Order: sequence, then C-alpha cells, then structure tokens
Amino acid sequence: MNNPLPQGATIGILGGGQLGRMLSVAASRLGLNTHIFEPGANPPAGQVAQWVTMASYDDGEALRAFAQSVDVITYEFENIPMSALDIIEDICPIHPGRQALAVSQDRLSEKEFLTGLGLKVAPYADVTNAEQADVAVARIGAPSILKTRCMGYDGKGQMRLKQASDMPAAWQAMAGSASVLEGFIDFSHEVSVIAARASDGQVACFDPGENVHRDGILHTTTVPANLTTSQRMDAVLIAAKILNKLNYVGIMGVELFVTADGFIVNEIAPRVHNSGHWTQNGCDICQFEQHIRAVAGWPLGDGVRHSDIRMENLIGDDMDRLPELRKTNAALHLYGKLEVKPGRKMGHVNFRS
Repeated sequence: MNNPLPQGATIGILGGGQLGRMLSVAASRLGLNTHIFEPGANPPAGQVAQWVTMASYDDGEALRAFAQSVDVITYEFENIPMSALDIIEDICPIHPGRQALAVSQDRLSEKEFLTGLGLKVAPYADVTNAEQADVAVARIGAPSILKTRCMGYDGKGQMRLKQASDMPAAWQAMAGSASVLEGFIDFSHEVSVIAARASDGQVACFDPGENVHRDGILHTTTVPANLTTSQRMDAVLIAAKILNKLNYVGIMGVELFVTADGFIVNEIAPRVHNSGHWTQNGCDICQFEQHIRAVAGWPLGDGVRHSDIRMENLIGDDMDRLPELRKTNAALHLYGKLEVKPGRKMGHVNFRS
C-alpha cells in the first residue's frame, strides 16, 4: 500500500468471529470503518462493525460487491478459500498476502516453508493413504499425533497415537483427509510471539507470552514468559525472519516450543492471535490496533509492555464465573455469543499482576 488510509476509510474483514469483533473495535478507535463478510448469521463482529455482508465464500457476486465497498481487506482466520481470494484480489488489496495464507492453510506446506528457512520443527511425515500411514509411524514412532493438513484448529482434526498400533484407527478417523504425522517434542513449555510487519518492512514484536493448553485449547497466556534475555531475543528474531520472508503485512502469531536444544516452531497463524489478547491490557497499543495500523499503511506502534498480565480464556461453562469476575478489577472481554457450548470461546479476562 503506497498511501496510508485516511480517517473514514473502510477495512473489509473476512470472518465475523471474536477476532473480527476486536479488530472492528480497534479500527473504530482509529476513526476507520469496518465491513464484515461472514457466511453465518449474527456474527459477534456484526454487533460492532458498521456493515455486514452475510454470504457464502463461493458467492462471487457478493464477494465482488464487498471488495468494491472497502479500501483494504484483511481476515480473522486462515481457512479462507483461495477461490474467494481469486475473485477479490484484483479489486482490492489484501493484507496479509495470499502466500502467508497458503502456507498456513496446509500443515505440510507450513513445515516445508519453515524448514526451508533453516528453522526447527517437530519430526513429520506426509500421510495421504494407509500405506503412507504405516511408513510414517515406522519412521516417526510413537507417541505421536496425526493431524489433518487443512482446517484443523483448537484440537480439532487431531488423533494422538500412544503406540504404533494406534495408527490404523487414527488414519480411519481421518476419513481419508490428507494428514501429517508429527513426532512428540520433549519441551519444557510453549511460548508465542505476536509480531507485526508494516508494508515498508518495519517489524515490531510484543513480548513473548507463555501458553498453557487444556484439551487442545489455549487456557492461559502469561507475560513475561519464563525465558532468558537471549531466548527472548531469539524468539523475536525467528518471528521477524518468517515475516520478512513472506513480505508480510499485519500481525502474525508464532508458537514456539522451548527445548534444551533451542526453539522448535510449532505453528504460525497469519492473523491476530488468541495468545496476544493480553496486549489489550498490558500495552498502550494492542495487537488489534497494531494489525489495523499495518493493513491501513500507518506506522506501527512499538508495543512495549507496561504491565505483567495473565490472560485466561473463558470457555463454555466458565461463563458461570462472570458474577464473581465482575467483582474484581480484572479486565473482561466478552464476545457477544449468547449460546454457551462446551469448548466454545465465550470471552477472555486479563488479570494484571
């Protein structure tokens, strides 16, 4: 983008979930409008955005009209069909670009991209049929985890193998979906770096956060993470290396395993990230504003942390805790989802240390 967006410009967001909601709030604070494109009815982002288009990602007419109504397009999740980008990218600029989306949509492509940069990843093998499944488990061993190459998130599309003999049942559970078998890593803890890159190449990273998962879903992120000064620097340099290689514009989440032999990259997410929600109350400029700044062609903020924060997701029945949480000074961020479901992210809360 050559020129920064002026006040009153409109940012199109593909996806209307909680991340799109918080991006819309950040944009409105900066004097920018948002237009949500979302297939589902009553999306959380629709409660705060100026406009919502409810249509399928294969509705070419709706996609073209959406692209013509906005000044730049971004997205809140990485499973946008490439066919949708084919329709809109000639009409309106899209940030981050499609290379980042293509890499992150396929676990195999992601691992090959990362290893091509000289970064470490877990041992992996491509699995597209029963014969490859047998070869993969013979090479990778067990315990290990079989993951669908595409469309998996929050523990979905994954089968754990405690022993090699579990592979036939695990592969059958994948119902023929192209998959990747990943070996287990001996790591002490997981951290993530929320990093931003502007169109002029400026990079700004938030402090790494330490993540704890429950049932495959992020439970808490705590900053500062348990890292040495040199580890913090290494984590930030890894994120910057990935961003620069992709000529990236926007926020990216980079998840890292901390091992005795250094960092292993778990995965990358080309969007604002759950493990970056702590920035809303730990920094003057949060990840959502930073992303809006980047895609709007504005200068990035430095994202310096002014407080120690523990972010905790509110999932399913955690909403029963609201009466007590409202009595505290913790910062509540609710997503406007009226129906509580097991495993559903309903909001999060930031506790200041």
